[in-house]
Amino acid sequence: MKNALLLTGLLILPLLLTVNQAKAQTSSLYFPPVTGSTWATTTPASLGWCQPQLDSLIAFAGRKSSKSLLILKDGRMVVEHYYGTYTADSAWYWASAGKSLTATLVGLARQDGLLSLTDSTSKYLGRWTSATRPQQRQIQLLHQITMTTGLDDSPPAPCDNESTTPSCLLYLTTPATRWAYHTGAYRTLQNVLVQASGVASMTTYTSQRLGTRIGMTGLWANDVFYSKARSMARFGLFILARGSWNGTQIMTDTAYFRRMTTPSQTLNRSYGYLWWLNGQPSYKLPGSQITLPGPLIPSAPADLIAALGKNDQKIYVVPSLGLVVVRQGNTAGASRLAASSFDTELWTKIMAAVSCRPTAAAAAAEAAGFLAFPNPATETLTLRQPARTTATVRLLDALGREVLRQPTAAAETSVSVAALAPGLYTAQWLDASGRVLMSRKVARQ
Repeated sequence: MKNALLLTGLLILPLLLTVNQAKAQTSSLYFPPVTGSTWATTTPASLGWCQPQLDSLIAFAGRKSSKSLLILKDGRMVVEHYYGTYTADSAWYWASAGKSLTATLVGLARQDGLLSLTDSTSKYLGRWTSATRPQQRQIQLLHQITMTTGLDDSPPAPCDNESTTPSCLLYLTTPATRWAYHTGAYRTLQNVLVQASGVASMTTYTSQRLGTRIGMTGLWANDVFYSKARSMARFGLFILARGSWNGTQIMTDTAYFRRMTTPSQTLNRSYGYLWWLNGQPSYKLPGSQITLPGPLIPSAPADLIAALGKNDQKIYVVPSLGLVVVRQGNTAGASRLAASSFDTELWTKIMAAVSCRPTAAAAAAEAAGFLAFPNPATETLTLRQPARTTATVRLLDALGREVLRQPTAAAETSVSVAALAPGLYTAQWLDASGRVLMSRKVARQ
């Protein structure tokens, strides 16, 4: 008996540690009030992020037809940038990023006892496909949220992947034996939620069950959710907090949340319950049956989960870094419905800013042996040269004005920056004739 109790304790201990770690993480998060426009901010410098790399990220997003770029760290706003005429009060469509919102709402409906994942979809919708009745009865809600209905995701014209009429929803194979990104089959889930909850519309259900609890506003039109950028960020923060908001656990069905954000089947390891998952050994993309090796977004953290929509609508959540990233806009130039080269390049720049990795110019300077550290600096900045070729070092402010000049006495020269205002500066190494040998961007925080 003692051995059995000991074994039980050993099995429970990892679970308790995981729960406690999750509680510790969520307790450190900031949550904006559910009403009003107040949202606490924090500066990149206070986080040790590099401003030059962050500036490069913001400019890159602008070049890629973005309308908004938001970055939260532990719930606080670090970046909130809008492009062109788009503002914080403008609304835009989520496209297929709304699938992840639907998956969350299905979980809340399951939690409330309104439905079961093993329910046949026909229980709520009746005759909703052109399959035979026995074939149709095999399709469960679980198959819809995992993209494994077995219905044809490429039906012949005039139908397409997004068609929801029964004549376009064609039986292809047994459910759970084939993963295929099928928007038409997914969209009927919204009808299921309306039927199961008894509300007037999907917009009403979303608002009553989740929106008013976390301050997220928006509406569904033609099965697509529209909202402001901050509402996307609120939803991302809710997911970062593992289904809670400001100390209140809204999604108490933690088992569903865990399955939603981990591989839901073996056919596409990078797909949960209508959420995309990074860090898996392989992935499939919409419109393809080819299994590709490696993670979905190689430049992003392995624990990233994402709500991804057409034309590069993005909600990224990274628990290990406490990050939520939102991008709205027109297409960034990639044709894929899910992760693309844009995601990879975007996350390369995000990680460069967060990890303070050098820009191309800084990398060239380091390769040549010119180093500036720590960067950002608070009291003292050390400037290193590869050989005794430098006579003087100096700092220029953002307007190009010289604010500090000091002769070099050794391979390393320490300069005091304590009296300088926080901001971005240029460090330069000069030879005896005053010629600039190398320049580096540095930050004073």
